[in-house]
Amino acid sequence: MNQQTDSLAVALFSEILTVDQLARNTVTKALPKGMELSHFSVLNHLARAQTEKTPAQLARTFHLTRGAMTNTLRKLENSGYVHIRPDWEDARRKLVTISPAGLSARDAAMAAIAPIIARAVDKVGYEAVRPILPVMRELRIRLSDEE
Repeated sequence: MNQQTDSLAVALFSEILTVDQLARNTVTKALPKGMELSHFSVLNHLARAQTEKTPAQLARTFHLTRGAMTNTLRKLENSGYVHIRPDWEDARRKLVTISPAGLSARDAAMAAIAPIIARAVDKVGYEAVRPILPVMRELRIRLSDEE
């Protein structure tokens, strides 16, 4: 790499990290009382997947340790947001699904954060944001490949 590429990479990742921090703070404040961003992320994933997942699959999806995912799932189960059951074919594994209460909590969270995200996109401009998405997806894929 050359100096110009290095400078561009540093500037890009500096902006990404700053936007990530600001977005997390803004979204976290808007979530329903008691819900953490990690809870919303797991509920949103399960709602979109519409299928059972193992804790290990969820940990890989979110690039977390199994212990960290187990902790999040325990909190979600205690809140009644997920159902965790044994895998009848392999007793060593468990399977996780979103509960009706979890789907309602996820929907309430989406209703709270969607206007905030939409306002941010409106301020920047739809036409400015749209071409950024393929680049961000490609960066995500490349970074995931390196893990």
